[in-house]
Parts: sequence; C-alpha cells; structure tokens
Amino acid sequence: MTAQIIDGTAIAQKVREEVKAKAAARIAAGKSQPGLATVLVGDRIDSATYVSMKQKACAELGMRSFHHHLPANVSQEELEELIKKLNADPQVHGILVQLPLPAHLNEERVLGLISIEKDVDGFSPINIGRLAQKGREPLFVPCTPYGCIYLLDEVGVQIEGANAVVLGRSNIVGMPAALLLIGRNATVTVCHSRTRNLPEICRQADILIAAIGKPQMVRGDWIKPGAAVIDVGINGVPVLNPDGTPVINEKTGKPKQKLVGDVHFEEVKEVAGYVTPVPGGVGPMTIAMLMKNTLRAAEIQDP
Repeated sequence: MTAQIIDGTAIAQKVREEVKAKAAARIAAGKSQPGLATVLVGDRIDSATYVSMKQKACAELGMRSFHHHLPANVSQEELEELIKKLNADPQVHGILVQLPLPAHLNEERVLGLISIEKDVDGFSPINIGRLAQKGREPLFVPCTPYGCIYLLDEVGVQIEGANAVVLGRSNIVGMPAALLLIGRNATVTVCHSRTRNLPEICRQADILIAAIGKPQMVRGDWIKPGAAVIDVGINGVPVLNPDGTPVINEKTGKPKQKLVGDVHFEEVKEVAGYVTPVPGGVGPMTIAMLMKNTLRAAEIQDP
C-alpha cells in the first residue's frame, strides 16, 4: 500500500485564487481593499523571511500590506501604542504580530490588545477561548492548524468519530489543532515529551498531526494502516554521502542541508492512507489561510 500524497502546494494555490477573485470583486463593488498590517520586532532572519512572504502574498492577491519594523529593544509601551493605532485604522483589516517577540516584551498583553475583528492570526485570548468552548465560534482560527484541517477536508478524510492524535502541544499548532479536531467531533489524544508508549498511542490514530519539532521522529511502524498523517514539522538536516559522511557545499565549505518533517516520509508513505510531504504539504497552507482570514476580516468590518 502506498499513501496518497496530499499536495499542499496545489490546494494552497486553489485557496489563493479564490481569495484573489473575491478581493477583486469587493474592489469592483466599491468596497474597501483588504489590508494586512505586519509587525516585526527585531532582526531575526526567519521572522523577516516569513513577513516578507506574507507581504508578497498580499501583493499577488490584490491586497494592501502595511509593514512596521521595530527595533529589538522597543518598549512594551511603544509596541502597544502601535497596536492601538492599527486597531483604529480603517484601512487595516488584519493585524499580524510576528512571533516570537524578544523576551522583555509581554506577548500575551500584545496579542490581547489586538481587536478580535482584526486578529487574523487567531491568537487573541478571546478567539482561542471561543475555540476551546463548546457552542462558541472564534472569528478566526490560527492559520497553520486551520490549514491542517482544510487539507483533511480537501482529500475527503472523515474527521467526525475518528481517533485523532496530535503530537505537540504548542500554542501555535498543537493545542489549536486539537481543539479544532474536538470541535469536529473527533476523539483526540494530545501527546508530548512526557507521554508514555508514544508509538503505541500513535498506532491507534486514524488521523495523526505531527508538530513536535524532531526530524523524522515518527516512523512507519508507528502508523495505523490507512491513517491520514499531517506533518507540520520543518527541520534542517545534513545531506549524507553513502558512507554516512555529510555532503559539503563547495561554495560555502559547510554541510549541505535538506528539509525534512517530523515524519519519516519514505517509511510512513508505505503504511498510511494519506500523508503530507515536506516541503510542499502544510507549509504553503499557512499563508493561504492567512490570506483567507484577512479577506474574512475585511468582509466582517466592511460587509
């Protein structure tokens, strides 16, 4: 048995095209152009790269982007003042503060200050609280978990009644993913570094979402035959020669790296029913769902 590979790149492109068409229709109808404000504190290369990708997506989909780059030593008060201004700006429909923030800043206070109608990242305590409560609906869902569920739906995986296992309990992926699955009537187990008998628990899963940050940790013999496996991990590992030594980049003199997920793809694809690749699985979905959330924010604020 070989798993169906879930093409996140193609599915994300479909979402982006739908958002682009709806954004164009809004503008043609004389309504406001969807606008996303990004806030980057400091000079982390990975964070700057992510923000740049979000700005590029806005441009490609006919949305406005407003970027605010603050120094790493910005004060809590200055950052909060910027959030208040963005809350009050009618051209800004979504506000995204790139995480993580420098250690001296109070992340919870900053996220709590963002208007829930502009919380396109879905990290406001109110939106997360609504996600966790039965009978409540958040205005926005965190983009990566949203993308995971969207992929399952797109390929027709039955979520209701399924046994689902989430590896990882982060605020950004693991916990929201578990809450989304519970909201869709799955029976959910959340695993972490102190979970006992982890392979045995994973083998019970009809749906497995791996977001634990350990390269190729999930092996083929952890998987229930026919299960749907969503790999959120993005890890750099050395490229090896047949003798096990690292392949050296001739230009830099450093070992070559390749991206792998938290799942051992080659093993798992021989057992699972569905599996996402890395790269090209969950990654493209995150920005696509952010664009979808930003369009929704514009529709809420300027129907």
